Amino acid sequence: MQFMSSWTTNDKRTLLHFSTATLETFCQHIQNNDTDCEAGGLLLGSVHGTHMLIEQATAPTALDKRFPYLFERMLFGHEAIAMSRWVMSQGTVRYLGEWHTHPEDHPHPSVLDRSEWNRLSAKRQDKRLMLAAIVGRKSLYVELVPSSGRGSVLDPIE
Repeated sequence: MQFMSSWTTNDKRTLLHFSTATLETFCQHIQNNDTDCEAGGLLLGSVHGTHMLIEQATAPTALDKRFPYLFERMLFGHEAIAMSRWVMSQGTVRYLGEWHTHPEDHPHPSVLDRSEWNRLSAKRQDKRLMLAAIVGRKSLYVELVPSSGRGSVLDPIE
């Protein structure tokens, strides 16, 4: 599977780039079979004005709750990686959002996804929109999520 690495909002004011390592993490967790469990983690990277470079997607940990149609990220593990990256980068690599898989070719957020994204976006200390990505079997769904309602869906750049 080859996902596009560069994405933009409709107005082209926000660009984001997924690193090769991030895309590899996504590909390692695609739910190719109906019995495969959802996976997910954090999106870590740097902010450049309105643009973002996603450098890392944390992989699921043994403590995360994983089922074919549900992923619940537990605090322990992911936050330790995020804090370590923050400290080592002197504050340039930060939490940008969340990712998880769906057992469908072209994923779309569920009602549960939306409510969780809005809750997480509202908790952001830097007040930035939260980046949310869903990894499907054939494509990604990428959105910048506000603390309430729907956000800006991003499209891949060819």
